[in-house]
Amino acid sequence: MFQYGFMVRAFAAGLVIAVTAPLIGSFLVIRRFSLVADTLSHVALAGVAIGLLTGTQPLITTVILTMIVAFLIEAIRSRGRLPAEAVLAIFLPGGLALAVVLISFANGFNAGLFSYLFGSITTVQPDEVWLILLLGLVAVVTIVHFYRPLLYSSFDEDSARASGINTKTISLVLMLLTAVTVSLSMRIVGVLLIGALMVIPVTTAMQVSRSFKQGIFLAIALALAAVTAGLVMAYYLNLPAGGVIVLLSLALFAGVTLLKQTVK
Repeated sequence: MFQYGFMVRAFAAGLVIAVTAPLIGSFLVIRRFSLVADTLSHVALAGVAIGLLTGTQPLITTVILTMIVAFLIEAIRSRGRLPAEAVLAIFLPGGLALAVVLISFANGFNAGLFSYLFGSITTVQPDEVWLILLLGLVAVVTIVHFYRPLLYSSFDEDSARASGINTKTISLVLMLLTAVTVSLSMRIVGVLLIGALMVIPVTTAMQVSRSFKQGIFLAIALALAAVTAGLVMAYYLNLPAGGVIVLLSLALFAGVTLLKQTVK
C-alpha cells in the first residue's frame, strides 16, 4: 500500500496525530476538561466551512478559528464566574450552529466537507502533511518546555498559582495547543471523532500506569497502535479511517479494562 502517495501522506500525518492527541489529552483529562476537544471540534467544522466558502486552505482557517475560540473559552473560564462545563456548553452548540449556517451557504454537504467530518486518508494533500508536521512539532516542543508548570497547575491550580506559576498563561497555552491538535486531526480522524482520540487512549493508559509520565507514554503507544492498525484496515477493507481508529481505541480500552478485572 505504500506504493501510493496518499497512503504515505496518511501515515505521516496519522503518526503525528497519534503522538500529539494523547499528549495534549493527558493534561485535559486530569483537569476534567475533556469535553473541550469536542467543543473545539464543532468549531473546527465551522472553520472548514469558512475555508471551503472562501477558497482558502481549510486547515489554515480551522487553526485560526479554533485558536480564537480557545482563547475566548479560557478567558471566560479564568474569571471564575461560570463553571468550566457551562462555558463549554455555550460554545459547543454555538460552534455547531455557526457551522450549520455556513454549510447552508455552501449549498449543503459535499464530498470535501464530508471528508473533514469523518476523515479521509485519500484526500490528505502534501501541503497539509507539511503543515501537520510543523504544528505537531511545535505542540510537542511546547509541552516538553512547559511540562512542569503544566503538570502542577493541572493537578492543583490554586497551589500552582500560590507557588508563583502564571496559571492563566499555562492554561491558555494548553487550550491553544488543543485547538491546534483538533485542527491537525480532522483529515485523518475527522472533526467529529478527534475528541475520542484525545481521551480514550489516555483513560485506557490511566488504568494501568503507575505515574502520570508513564501514562503519557503508554497513551501515545496505544494511539500509535490504533492509528497504524486503523489506517491499514481502512485501506484493505475500504472503511472510513476515522471510525476504524476510534473503534480500535475503544477495543483497547475494553481489553485493558477486562484484563485488569481478571488480574484482580
